Amino acid sequence: MAETVFRSLGVLGRVLRSPSGACGMFLLSCVVVLAVAAPWLYPDGPFEMVGAPFSPPFDEFPLGTDMLGRDIAAGIAYGARISLVVGAVATLFITVLGTVIGGTAGYYGGSIDSAVMRITEFFQTIPTFIGAIVIVAILGPTLPNVIGAIAIVSWAPLARLVRAEVIAVKNREFTSACLALGMGDLRIMIVQILPNVLSTIVVAGSLMVATAILFESGLSFLGLGDPNIMTWGFMIGAGRAAIRTAWWMVTLPGLAVLLTVLAINLVGDALNEALNPRQKR
Repeated sequence: MAETVFRSLGVLGRVLRSPSGACGMFLLSCVVVLAVAAPWLYPDGPFEMVGAPFSPPFDEFPLGTDMLGRDIAAGIAYGARISLVVGAVATLFITVLGTVIGGTAGYYGGSIDSAVMRITEFFQTIPTFIGAIVIVAILGPTLPNVIGAIAIVSWAPLARLVRAEVIAVKNREFTSACLALGMGDLRIMIVQILPNVLSTIVVAGSLMVATAILFESGLSFLGLGDPNIMTWGFMIGAGRAAIRTAWWMVTLPGLAVLLTVLAINLVGDALNEALNPRQKR
């Protein structure tokens, strides 16, 4: 346990020593702090009409108000909570699903591998964002359905990546030795193979968080998000009709999406360099 903690701290230190990693961690920390502090900063919630409509930034409120007099800053703060939750939960489902399916196909091979890969190729032929739109339109625009739709259309690339890594590790000597000693398949996959492919899964998963946030923002922009929840995509979609006269209604939530996705990508790249130093060289 102590060794795992020290190893994690070492990886975190290498990430922070990278300029891009330090910048990404700083931006991401700001977003997390804003999301956690949202109920204390804006106790009335993001839907409360607190001022005059179309109030520009730094007039009555720091980031202005929208067409109904709602505080843009409150919407951004509460939208950060939804974006982080969607990104984390959807990535968790994607990672578990892709790891289990790809690991099973890569370890057993043969007919199981062929059948699983045909299913994976079928999902990869579906345009991911269009597939998410169809699923949410059928099931209904609720937050669980949005998360489920993102996971369903996004697991296939990770499954193929995990399959390739498992095949490479399965053919090494220590795996053959475990088989010769009579170790069970499940134990070999968990104890021997999973630790050797975990760095690849972690890096791929970190980058999928940004993709999930973009998916959620796009769905909310199109009106397929939960109407009872304030999100950045919903704010952008609501303000597009007044973009010429009230630019802040679209620009500020858009900057929030941009900076959050940029921060996650910077952290993911730095994490990749920290876990795979040979690839950097």
